[in-house]
Amino acid sequence: MPIRLPPSALFINRELSWLEFNARVLHEALDARVPLLERLKFLSIFSTNLDEFYMVRVAGLRRKAALGAVQYPPDGLTPTDQLSAIQMRVRELLGLRDRCLHEELLPLLAAHDIRLVRMSELTPAEWMRVDEFFESQVFPILTPLAVDPGHPFPYISNLSLSLAVELRDPERGEEHFARVKVPRLLSRWVPTGTPNHFVPLEEVIGANLAALFPGMEVLRWFAFRITRYSDLDLGQIDQVEDLLDTVEQQVFRRRFGEVVRLEVQEGMPVALRQLLLEELNDAETQSVSALTEDEVHESGRLLELGDLMALTQLDFPQLKDPPHTPVVPGVLRETGPGGAARSIFDVIRERDLLVHHPFHSFDATVERFLKEAAEDEHVLAIKLTLYRTSGDTDIVSALADAAQAGKQVAVLVELQARFDEVNNINWARTLERYGVHVAYGLPGLKTHCKTVLVVRRDPDGVIRRYCHLGTGNYNSKTARLYTDVGLFSASPSIGADLSDLFNTLTGFSRQRLYRKLLVAPANMRERLLGLIARETAHARAGRPARMIAKMNALVDPETIAALYEASQAGVDIDLIVRGICCLRPGVEGVSDRIRVLSIVGRFLEHSRIFYFRNDGQAEYYIGSADWMPRNFDRRVESIAPVEDPSLHSALGSLLDTCLRDNRQAWELHADGTYRQRRPEPDGPEWSTHRILQRDPWGQVADAMPDAPPPERRDGARVRPEGVTTGD
Repeated sequence: MPIRLPPSALFINRELSWLEFNARVLHEALDARVPLLERLKFLSIFSTNLDEFYMVRVAGLRRKAALGAVQYPPDGLTPTDQLSAIQMRVRELLGLRDRCLHEELLPLLAAHDIRLVRMSELTPAEWMRVDEFFESQVFPILTPLAVDPGHPFPYISNLSLSLAVELRDPERGEEHFARVKVPRLLSRWVPTGTPNHFVPLEEVIGANLAALFPGMEVLRWFAFRITRYSDLDLGQIDQVEDLLDTVEQQVFRRRFGEVVRLEVQEGMPVALRQLLLEELNDAETQSVSALTEDEVHESGRLLELGDLMALTQLDFPQLKDPPHTPVVPGVLRETGPGGAARSIFDVIRERDLLVHHPFHSFDATVERFLKEAAEDEHVLAIKLTLYRTSGDTDIVSALADAAQAGKQVAVLVELQARFDEVNNINWARTLERYGVHVAYGLPGLKTHCKTVLVVRRDPDGVIRRYCHLGTGNYNSKTARLYTDVGLFSASPSIGADLSDLFNTLTGFSRQRLYRKLLVAPANMRERLLGLIARETAHARAGRPARMIAKMNALVDPETIAALYEASQAGVDIDLIVRGICCLRPGVEGVSDRIRVLSIVGRFLEHSRIFYFRNDGQAEYYIGSADWMPRNFDRRVESIAPVEDPSLHSALGSLLDTCLRDNRQAWELHADGTYRQRRPEPDGPEWSTHRILQRDPWGQVADAMPDAPPPERRDGARVRPEGVTTGD
């Protein structure tokens, strides 16, 4: 049946969908069921998320609006329409955030004697302690900057907190303006001497401005903060001769991107706001588009709420989630005849292995794989992609050790990983110093796939390829916070595909044919559309048809159209989409067989898992790609089939656990709104992350007593066996 609705009625705007995801993050700060310091954490994350949204997405829209862009997204909203809708929604969310902080969280923290106090509230002893800190640690590094005909308005760095100071010269009666930057190198929350009592650093500076302007009368001061356009502009460069050098130059230049947002402290006079706007708009960086009053956000007493994350580290275990200890998969705890641990290569050669972080130990699985590869005398070569890695990772050490031992080590370091560019440049140079062959990827494409290939001459004399393909980065820090799935395999076909992929990344190759892998931009879009079309054909032939897809974002119009067609043909579709979802579920005659869930909770949902019933011959895939144009067309991505049927029940149970959730899950409705599921009165609570902490695949869920699956919106039950039987 053809789709009769106009395209604009079938797609949700990408930017507004992202804002609703961030609203779900903020809801965790508002939810009294969440431990208090965890609520503060979510409020901090909401704020830093919004910063990045303005630096990249809003900044890009402003440029499109200024240039009169004529290509609009499928929802039909012009850049100007989107900016207006964003401004309206952001103001609502900021009001909610500020009320949450000042009317709920700070009073609740004060009840536990955790306080953010004002200078005027300090006792004499506390004042002396803070004053000594100012004199010794703060005053020496402050630089007051006057603004007058002899002193131009100073450069203000992105996201830096500043004080706008109004002064009067008592001798001449003239009023002046000055700016004082709040140093980032110092802790934002200054200890008062009373345990867990802090005063914001800007208030310490504000109370001591007379020391910076001796002989002048300090009239008043207000905090302010700017956000600059911070995306890289490599697409504007005609020819990139040296990618590393070009990225370094672009990282430096974005320090001077145009200002896209001005945040001011509550109560700032209109005249002072106008002065800041005028001075910022006079800068050369504003040649693209002037900053307007609509882009001024007034917050409460505190700006830069991302800094609240530091307070979540206070030692109050009763105000936090219980500690989580990852487990080691049983097969990796097995020992050999002499009692020594078995080689991980022996384990993988016998069977494929799935791991699920952070519930499975990253150190005992992925890092162990690379450490053993570095130390094993039988290993000949190691190849790996690095998109984001942590500064203290053992992975980089293992790669360096392997190169020093004479093994062939090749690493693809993605220099364009947003906001990790400098970190990755440093790691690239470090690896090169140790003799690692470092490549920077393909022109015009980001390398986003998560893959390791180890080539080993086994004791039997056979050269085998051992692989790891994952959904998340090789980063030990995020592996404790993000949910990601990884597959270890010695499959000859997958190994051969990875060899072809690495040859493409490090050499000259236009490989488009792969045996098992779905690789972007070579064949992934075509293969995924083919899998959806196959399920659609099963439904049209009267066979039961079912799909489940778990990802971070669903944006690609062609894929969404294919899902609509599948729904109309009778395919039962569940989508678990953490963030942006442009598909509109539940539209009669179009998408009424599609349901969309978003899960937001203690861990960041990051795994990509895809299930196709395939007329009883179930297929499962995992990989690095969301269903977005950038992933299909402008990134190097990989998705791998999980072919061992014995592993299907684990992935099926994981998906089923997500679909049953009535604690962390939000349902997307046809009007674009999300509603959080709630347990029935006196009914059991199904929390995905809590269940997975008990069992990394959620297989204990079926053993929970009196816990029927939740209702769908259409009244049907979510079948607990829907993906766990293997069909």
